[in-house]
Amino acid sequence: MIKIAGTFVILAAAAMLLGTPNPVAPVVTEIKTPAAPGSGEPNLAVASDGRVYMSWLEPTAPKGHVLRLSVRGLQGWSAPKTIARGANWFDSPADFPSISVLSDGTLAAHWLVMSGGPDSEAYDINIAFSKDGGTNWSKPVVPHRDGKKRQHGFLSFAPTADAKLSAIWLDGRNMPDEESGNMALMYTTVSPNGTLGQEAQIDNRVCECCSTSMTSTTEGLLAVYRDRSDKEIRDISIARFANGKWSQPEPLSKDGWEIDGCPINGPAISSNGKNVAVAWFTAPNDKPQVNLLMSSDAGKTFGTKIRVDGGNPAGRVDVVSFASGDSVVSWIERTAKGPQLQTRRFNAKGAVAPATSVSGTSGVTSGGFPRMVAAGDEIVIAWTDSAEPANVRTAVIK
Repeated sequence: MIKIAGTFVILAAAAMLLGTPNPVAPVVTEIKTPAAPGSGEPNLAVASDGRVYMSWLEPTAPKGHVLRLSVRGLQGWSAPKTIARGANWFDSPADFPSISVLSDGTLAAHWLVMSGGPDSEAYDINIAFSKDGGTNWSKPVVPHRDGKKRQHGFLSFAPTADAKLSAIWLDGRNMPDEESGNMALMYTTVSPNGTLGQEAQIDNRVCECCSTSMTSTTEGLLAVYRDRSDKEIRDISIARFANGKWSQPEPLSKDGWEIDGCPINGPAISSNGKNVAVAWFTAPNDKPQVNLLMSSDAGKTFGTKIRVDGGNPAGRVDVVSFASGDSVVSWIERTAKGPQLQTRRFNAKGAVAPATSVSGTSGVTSGGFPRMVAAGDEIVIAWTDSAEPANVRTAVIK
């Protein structure tokens, strides 16, 4: 069972009782990206040697998209390479491509391809692998095997110790049509040679279009997602994979957010050894908030729930966990200057540091989902700005 101590920590009280985790203000340095005008939907992954990879989408003429890749070096981001391109891709700022690095250095990427007619929202997941740093890519693999023209998306990766990928995704195979029925959360493994593991259903009724998140701890996988009860309570649930099977999902936090429709605002989880951090957005009684839970025992138990935001968040969270037990959360805050990307650091005891504004005066696309990874003592963060045309931007936080 999940054990969560206490109920809620107010930021000021936490700071007074525990002290700030670091008296030195973070330094934010923007790094120019090679992404073209109109680019968006960035994603990040970090290799075991600390190299950071970024993927993003660019529009192509007369229609379609190209998925690009770049790696961060001493001189900034490398010249982009092309992962794949297509004219019939599913393009959404909420359900976007990703990049991952396997334990042997193999790169993996995914994107979404429409599978239904012109009025359909059905689409399939495509996963490809590269053994040479992104120059050449394998034929794409589809991880789901139901063959139905339904939604398959909101994929999350977690590399395994034996150089495979664990994958979870939202799956509409049990829905009688695209507008009714229950969305499921599914799982499988994917090898670079295209071999698929057995499919497993983690949950048979989840929120239809909130992002999922998964991480690998020293004691197995952890998956978090927005659940959906029969009474339309859409709180965050957690499930654990150990000894070859998934546990029964449990509520991570009983927020009691009743909403008759998907808020398009999923949780994020990160781990470092046995340290685990989960961040999420919720709005019970129309009171929006971003919260954080931390664990030091691989997610068996969690400490006190901590409020992260500045009072008026839009959510779109991400989180990174450090070996020290510290965590950093990113989210979008609504301000007088428009939506702003902010981060805040917490130490292992829950102490709160002041929020750091990352996106600057041009702000961030309100529907976008900034992504963040830790590389050594730095955090690399990527987002889509609110300029016209939009563009992918990145920064390093020390």
